[in-house]
Amino acid sequence: MFNHLLSLLIWLPIVGAVPVLLAGSARPMLARWLALLITIATFVISLWLLRYDPEGSVMQLQETHVWIATWGVHFTLAVDGISVALILMTTFVGILVIAGAWKVIQNRPHQYMACMLLLEGLLIGVFCATDALVFYAFFEAVLIPMYILIGMWGGPRRVYATLKLFIYTFTGSVFMLIALLYLYQKAHTFDLATLAALPLTMKEQAWLFFGFLIAFAIKVPMVPVHTWLPDAHVEAPTGGSVWLAAVMLKIGTYGMVRFMLPITPDAGAHFAWIVIVLSLVAIVYIGYVALVQEDMKKLVAYSSVAHMGFVTLGIFMAFMLVRESGNTEMASLGMQGAMVQMISHGFVSGAMFTCIGVMYDRTHTRQIRDYGGVINMMPWFGLFYVLFAMANCGLPGTSGFVGEFMVILASFSASPWIALFAAFTLIIGAGYTLWLVKRVLWGPVTTEHVRHMTPMTARETWVLIGFAVAVLVIGVWPQPLIHLMDSSVAHLVQQLAVHKI
Repeated sequence: MFNHLLSLLIWLPIVGAVPVLLAGSARPMLARWLALLITIATFVISLWLLRYDPEGSVMQLQETHVWIATWGVHFTLAVDGISVALILMTTFVGILVIAGAWKVIQNRPHQYMACMLLLEGLLIGVFCATDALVFYAFFEAVLIPMYILIGMWGGPRRVYATLKLFIYTFTGSVFMLIALLYLYQKAHTFDLATLAALPLTMKEQAWLFFGFLIAFAIKVPMVPVHTWLPDAHVEAPTGGSVWLAAVMLKIGTYGMVRFMLPITPDAGAHFAWIVIVLSLVAIVYIGYVALVQEDMKKLVAYSSVAHMGFVTLGIFMAFMLVRESGNTEMASLGMQGAMVQMISHGFVSGAMFTCIGVMYDRTHTRQIRDYGGVINMMPWFGLFYVLFAMANCGLPGTSGFVGEFMVILASFSASPWIALFAAFTLIIGAGYTLWLVKRVLWGPVTTEHVRHMTPMTARETWVLIGFAVAVLVIGVWPQPLIHLMDSSVAHLVQQLAVHKI
C-alpha cells in the first residue's frame, strides 16, 4: 500500500465520494458517517507522510504511471517538505469541515458530502503532481466541486458568485495552459524537473513568467484580481468558505513555487518588484477595505487577501535577496516564512469562517450590526473567537505571528521601507479584527438575534478545538514544521541563483 501512498491519498476520497452519493437523500446519516470515516481514514493514512526525511533527497515517495503515452505524459507524483505540510493540513481540515456540516446541511446532504470528498482528493492531487499537465488537470478540476458547492448550497446571489469565480479563475488558467504548451513544444515533456532545467532566453522567460503570474495571482488572489473572492465567500456555505480560505487559495502560491521559481528565475528576479508592490498594496490597502466591511464573511475574506500578501511578499523577496545581494540566508528565511504563513493562514482563516458559521446557524445573519454581547450567551464560543482573532492579528504565541515575523525580518535585510509597510499590517489587522470582536462579542445583548442564541454543541466545540490546537501548536512550537520544509526551501533558493541566460 505504501508504495502507492500518494495515489491512495488522492483516490480514496474521490472514489469514496461514490458510495456517499449512492447513499441518497433517503439515508442522510449513512452519507454523513461514510464521509466522516473516509476523511478520518485519509488523515490517518496521510500521517505516514511524516516519514519524509528532511535530510534526504528533496522529492520523495515518487510514483510514475503512464497516462498519455503518445504525448509522453506520465501520472507522476512525489512530495517534498512543503507538499507534506500542505497535504497534512488538507486532510486535517477535511475532517473538521465534514464534522462542521453534520447538522447544518439538510438539503441533499449526500451530494454535499460527496462534493467535499471530491474536493479534498483533487486538492491533494495538486500538491503531489510533478508533471505539469497532471498539475494543470487537478488545478482546474478543483473548480468543479467548488462551483457546485456554492451554486447549490450558497446564498441568494450564488449564481453571480459562481459565475464570477469560474470566469476569473478559468480565464487565468488559459494563460497558464498556453505557457505549458510552449514549454512542451520546447522540451517534448511535461515533467517539471525537465522543464526547470530547460534553457530559456530572457524574452521567453518574461512571457512565461507573466503567463504563470496571471493564473496564480487570480487563484491567490492578488490585487487587482481579487474581487471574485469576497463574493464567493459571502455566498458559499460555511464548509465551502473553509475549504476556499484554508486550502484552495494556497494552490496559487504553491504554483508560484513549483513553476515560476525554477522555470523563470531570471524573469522572476527582473520583475519581482511588481509582485512585491502588489503584495504591499494587498497588505496595506486591502486592510483598510476590510476595516469598513459590515458583513463578517466579507471582512474575513478581505483579511485573507491581506494575509496572503505576506506569502507572495516572502516568495518574491527571496528573488530580490538572492539576485541583488546574494544573501541566501535571509532569502531562505523569507521563503520559509511564506510557507509557514500559508499553513498558518489555512488554520486561522478556516477557524474564523467556522466561527462565523456557528453564529449564522443560530441567527441567519452575517451583518455585524445584528450582533453585540454574544459572549453573554455563548461564553465558551467567545473564548475560541478571541483566540482566533488574536491569531489573525499576529499575536506572539499563535501561528499568525511566526510566518509574518519571518517575512518582515527577511524584508528588512533587503529594504527597511518594505519591512515598514509589511509590518504596518499588524496595526491594520489588529484594527479591523479587534473592532469586529468588540462589536460582535462584547457589551450588553441588544438584539433579538443574539438573545435567542444557544450554547455551542459538543460537535461544534470539538471542531473549534481542532483548529485551536493547530493554531497554538504552530505558534508555540513551530520548529517541527520549519524543519520539515528546510531542505525544500534551501533547494528552491538554490534554483533562484541559477542564471539561464
